[in-house]
Amino acid sequence: MNQKEHQVIISLASNYNQEANMVAAREQLKQLLKEVCFTSSIWTEPIHSIRQEQYLNQLCKAKTSFSFNLLEEVLKEVEKRLGRTHNEDGIVAIDLDLLAYDDERYHLRDWDRNYVKDLLNEL
Repeated sequence: MNQKEHQVIISLASNYNQEANMVAAREQLKQLLKEVCFTSSIWTEPIHSIRQEQYLNQLCKAKTSFSFNLLEEVLKEVEKRLGRTHNEDGIVAIDLDLLAYDDERYHLRDWDRNYVKDLLNEL
């Protein structure tokens, strides 16, 4: 029996050791997902952050047979593995947000951000 394939869009962001953390996150996503496609990366100013370092942002489009909840858990596990903590220091080693799962959109405020709008055109 074939499992249903779900189309997903994931936002990647980092404000600490940005380029290395993005490379590591891309490698993890390539191992976990199918038909993985990444946009170019865009540097952006921090929004609601106590740190002044710029963020490096990128989008990923892929397919998965994971359920929505399992994919969310897997993304959080990847974040932890790559050094993500939720301390008050504002360091974001990597942030992986599931923006879309099939036709359902999540993190709705992110869809209005200019970098997301710009990068979506590359997918």
